[in-house]
Amino acid sequence: MLTNAEQNARLAHAREKVCGSQRQRHGIGTLSEKTLHAILKNYYQPNESHHEIPVGRYCADIFDGKEIVEIQTAQFNRMRQKLEVFLPEYKTTIVYPIAREKWINWIDEETGEVRERRKSPKKGNPYMAFKELYKIKMHLKDKNIRVHLLMMEIEEYKLLDGWGEHKKNHATKYDRIPSQIYEEYVIERKEDYMQFVPFDEGENYTSKDFAKKLHISKELATVTLNILEFMEVVERTGRKGNAYIYQTRY
Repeated sequence: MLTNAEQNARLAHAREKVCGSQRQRHGIGTLSEKTLHAILKNYYQPNESHHEIPVGRYCADIFDGKEIVEIQTAQFNRMRQKLEVFLPEYKTTIVYPIAREKWINWIDEETGEVRERRKSPKKGNPYMAFKELYKIKMHLKDKNIRVHLLMMEIEEYKLLDGWGEHKKNHATKYDRIPSQIYEEYVIERKEDYMQFVPFDEGENYTSKDFAKKLHISKELATVTLNILEFMEVVERTGRKGNAYIYQTRY
């Protein structure tokens, strides 16, 4: 397991490799819309001969002949059919980057120059992944599936091409570039889901209690508990009015 310093050194190398001196000379306007995806592919597998490899009728982001890595920045539902092909044969790791901290860079559509940079007040958390995991819930108990949640600092670039006086309303989200890794949550077996349970064995709690404890929305708490119950790390033990009561199983 890499230390955080080693992770960030590797990330910096992957970022430089993808963005490159030529792109830097020509400015942000020439970067790919999928820079985040490309950087993380190089972070997890610097050898590009293992990138975009056909496996069955699909193409794996990374495949070294033994294991598959898929970088998924959103829309896990698009992976369902891929996983049906990959999982019976290969260990498959799904990497999901989450912006714990995000900087918004507004760029001039014509010159590509950054006109404004500010920190977003919104902070990401690992529970945001559970809405995506719900979309592939039917695969989560497979012995070959792995999930890595990368908590990152991300620079997001938006074009000043929207509505209004400052052209920011409904502006185009142009690119995302990771600048730092804070931590990585690794899920390799069902017991690993315990790291997302903030209550001890024997405690009773509802989705409202879960949300309050973690400072997340009740909707997100409900989805998270749905997955945790499915993975058999929490269980429903009764009801309190219209709410289910849960207990931790470990």
